[in-house]
Amino acid sequence: MIKYKIKTQEPGTKLKKEEQLAFHIANMASQDWQLNEDIIEMVGNRLIDNAGVAIAAINRDAVKIARAQAMKFENKNGSTLFGIKNNIKFDCQWAAWANAVAVRELDFHDNIMAQETCHPGDCIPTILAVAQQKNCNAEDLIKAIATSYETQLRLSMSIALNPNRIDHVGHLGPAITSGLGKLLRLDAETIYQAVQWSAHTSVFTRQGRKGDFSSWKAYAPGLVGKNAIDAIDRAIRGDTSPSPVWEGDYGIIPILLKKNNNDIEIEFPEKDEPRNGILNTFTKEHSAGYHGNSLIDLAFIMRKKINDCKKIKKINIFSKQYTHIVMGSGSNDKEKYCPDASRETLDHSAMYIFAVALEDGEWHHEKSYADERKHRKETVKLWNKIETFESEEWNNKYYNEPNPLKKAQGARVEIEMENGEKIIDELEFANAHPSGKTPFKRQNYIKKMKSLIEGLVSTREEENFLHKIENLKQLQQEDIKQLNLTCEESNINFDKNKIEGIF
Repeated sequence: MIKYKIKTQEPGTKLKKEEQLAFHIANMASQDWQLNEDIIEMVGNRLIDNAGVAIAAINRDAVKIARAQAMKFENKNGSTLFGIKNNIKFDCQWAAWANAVAVRELDFHDNIMAQETCHPGDCIPTILAVAQQKNCNAEDLIKAIATSYETQLRLSMSIALNPNRIDHVGHLGPAITSGLGKLLRLDAETIYQAVQWSAHTSVFTRQGRKGDFSSWKAYAPGLVGKNAIDAIDRAIRGDTSPSPVWEGDYGIIPILLKKNNNDIEIEFPEKDEPRNGILNTFTKEHSAGYHGNSLIDLAFIMRKKINDCKKIKKINIFSKQYTHIVMGSGSNDKEKYCPDASRETLDHSAMYIFAVALEDGEWHHEKSYADERKHRKETVKLWNKIETFESEEWNNKYYNEPNPLKKAQGARVEIEMENGEKIIDELEFANAHPSGKTPFKRQNYIKKMKSLIEGLVSTREEENFLHKIENLKQLQQEDIKQLNLTCEESNINFDKNKIEGIF
């Protein structure tokens, strides 16, 4: 690895291009390196994961709306849409949009835990869509996805967005763009210009994840994916971008990222070094904000020691600052205790997640958020007995640990019963985490996908898709064009297509 110090540009001075973050990203993305089996395996795992969660969300409103828009842009040389037969193709920019919304909608795919948290698998729909339209081969596709993961990991390990109330897709846009540059084998100068444009158009506030929730967090990756395609296309045609986009005296770092970003240093692989960043990321076993996954597993453990949840007097959850202020009572968000709140709010409510997991001993991406489930009187009563607290011990376990795979995202929970008994337990990692009790392997990704697509995808289609994944590196260009999971048309709700919009 090579470490670079990021210096902001003083007014009246000029920062050399070779010293800029965008150029370091572009230079890394333009270099070639040898694939290894671990990277190929993990890229395949994430393709499986994305397909499963996308199909499970196929008939949710945000996905239906994005798909209805995309279906207005047919292109016989274009890209596939999740669920739609492969003989119908759509412009890659719109396919990327719709497929990214489908992947993100359930908040059920992969994560990075570092200075910034994010979902690096959000890059895959855009990169795959462009690969299909541009007739790319399997090796280029795999390397492109790995490059995007590498960029997002490195940015996430070095630059904090959330403390500055900037959404984590601020790192996703440049990451996707670097992957597209690698996919198309572009030179460093072209990628440099595109990355800056993409960074400039990927900065949004975190209001989309607070207050009255909409489907914003589902749409955000698709939007920055569209922007990334646009940025690459424009750069190929010779256009330039705002520079230096991160370090300029009016740039992203000095203007927007003032908290937790002193003395920024960032590492990138050396020229011939494999882009192993994807191996430092991990998926979810449960459909909830990642900081809630370990809470769900811990609730499953602790419920075995409780005879009657109605006899619980109080539950205190002690965890790191991020869990407390983003998912916990420290957010001061009353919606996180409200049974009328949306799924998008409740999958980021540590209190709701722990209450339901404790009562049910299981978690389901639909049933656990069902209207009847969240309005159950005993659940609401228990839910309101739960409070989170920031713990210095858990802060140390997370913030002072540099290795993304060793950052403890769990919690210690104290359950006080009405008779005065206290039940105390803790869990540092979700079971499926690489450092957890049962780390996810290929068979776990397949099992998760099968559970999500049941009743929506035929056995033959499922087997055909998995066969392609098992032979990912050997796929021909025509196979890449068919790398999709489709449904019977009768299983897809097209009601949003009937609404006449602008397109």
